[in-house]
Amino acid sequence: MRIGEIAALVGVTSRAVRHYHHMGLLPEPERLSNGYRVYSVRDAVLLARIRRLSELGLSLDEVRDVLADDAGRELAEVLGELDADLARQEKEIRTRRRRLAELMEGTLPPEGPVSPTLARLLRAMPETDSAMAAKDRELLTLLDTAGGDETVYAAMRPLMDDPDVLALYDRLDALAGAATDDPRIGPLAAALTALVPEAVLDSMPDTERPLLEGVGEAILADFAPAQAEVVRQVADALAQRRRRRKGGDE
Repeated sequence: MRIGEIAALVGVTSRAVRHYHHMGLLPEPERLSNGYRVYSVRDAVLLARIRRLSELGLSLDEVRDVLADDAGRELAEVLGELDADLARQEKEIRTRRRRLAELMEGTLPPEGPVSPTLARLLRAMPETDSAMAAKDRELLTLLDTAGGDETVYAAMRPLMDDPDVLALYDRLDALAGAATDDPRIGPLAAALTALVPEAVLDSMPDTERPLLEGVGEAILADFAPAQAEVVRQVADALAQRRRRRKGGDE
């Protein structure tokens, strides 16, 4: 058989046959005096096995390892690993489809796609043209991408029905051009701290490191100075509140 004939018989392309030669999966057959390759039935059987193994999802390196073990013991091992990998992929696909179904249940937020719990939270946020409210939505979406805590989102949901939330956003917006010693900062930070649910405190990292270290400081750099100072005071107050709770529990 010529290369085109063996390729057609097994159901692959001539290019694939040449690639298998190059990869060392299929030995080069004898050549006629005119340089044409001549394939035997044994070559066709081997080529068919390469095709079947590839269709199972094995990489060509894995196919080579299987073919090198005539007893078939490695084939069983590799197929077992492949089956486990497919099971993991199947589980991930089911999880992703459940998430898509949940997202499609309601109107997708403009920041989407996000986790279903955050999507519900964003949909519940009151309509406002507040710049700080818009920044909050952006930060929540960023944190969700980094693996946000859905327990926190659920705990924050009742805040969306609190009439004080919009007023607090207005007070934050009013600090856009203020100095960091503005007398409005302290009272606003205290009001925001009091509004934080206990479940959010429970989600805070159990560490002595400052809450706004690293990424937090980078986020604050995007705020106006007085607004950033409010957030710093809130973070400090929440850390103290958590320490008091932890001390009370012990």
